[in-house]
Amino acid sequence: MVEASRLHNQTLGRAGTCSPVAIKRRGSPARSTDTCPPAAEMVPTTSLLLLLGLALLAPGLSLHCNLTGNWTNDLGSNMTIVNVSNNGEFKGTYHTAVTTSKNEIKESPLVGTRHNNSQPTFGFTVNWSFRDTTTVFTGQCFVDKEGNETLKTMWLLRSNVSSIDDNWNATMVGTNTFTRLR
Repeated sequence: MVEASRLHNQTLGRAGTCSPVAIKRRGSPARSTDTCPPAAEMVPTTSLLLLLGLALLAPGLSLHCNLTGNWTNDLGSNMTIVNVSNNGEFKGTYHTAVTTSKNEIKESPLVGTRHNNSQPTFGFTVNWSFRDTTTVFTGQCFVDKEGNETLKTMWLLRSNVSSIDDNWNATMVGTNTFTRLR
């Protein structure tokens, strides 16, 4: 392999510099000269340098968190997010594992939005199908070093009350951690 930056011309006994400019000046990049190898001989060196650069940068690359899919939280509730649009809007369903209602639990629709970056913040609303309440979630999606995704959320659940006098206890607050269902 010929070193691309410095060559020694044994016939003339002198050292010369081989650069893309020198090759171009001397003629076609694919043609050898006394002091420069053909461009094809330089390609393996360029490829090696490119691979080395990528290997050095790889540990610093961030992994992208994808909200689309099936998630479960620390209480056993399941959520499916589908149809994430280019502008970050999404839809899905939520099936809670917990309720204070005596009604049968039913899968409920959710709608939300997220930012478009590698570990996005997001928010979504669940309009419960089995009782007169609404929950809003806000959170962020995190990716650990092994590529595992986690959604850390905080929520507000608003119950319907019959009068303003009962407003004081109409909202509950909590947190949930979601992991991807495998």
